Amino acid sequence: MSVAFTKEESSETASETLLPDRPISPHPNLVTDAGLRTLELQLAQAREAYNTANAIEDVNERRRQAASPLRDLRYFSERVRTAQVIPHPTSTDTVAFDSTVTFSREDGRIQKYRIVGEDEADPKAGSISYVSPVARALTGKAVGDVVSVGTQELEILAIS
Repeated sequence: MSVAFTKEESSETASETLLPDRPISPHPNLVTDAGLRTLELQLAQAREAYNTANAIEDVNERRRQAASPLRDLRYFSERVRTAQVIPHPTSTDTVAFDSTVTFSREDGRIQKYRIVGEDEADPKAGSISYVSPVARALTGKAVGDVVSVGTQELEILAIS
């Protein structure tokens, strides 16, 4: 087909197809075994979505539909490539990456979080990133230790 018979890409379509990269953290990409498997699954899903979008005949629609999966493909490819799997801690004497920590706050609330990689963190589901202020304050501490996070004091009740 001659180029003369193809649709011209509008500036609106061009802006839709040029999505900025997802930001990549400057911190080491520490992950648990499960975290790496999740990243690999997300990479496969992004690849599948990108391949599906590339099957669209209309060039402008193909570019529009492929933009987000392509951005995710670049992000998850980099995250899988740089992933450093950290083994589960062998001791529960001190808080470490992949530990689950139960602590009390000054207001009496008791909270429990597992310390994981940045892509794995989901505070509502009970996991926080190892680079979060709470995780940084707790890492290396033992049961009974009190740490300050901002204006709060947290006392470690259990490590598992």
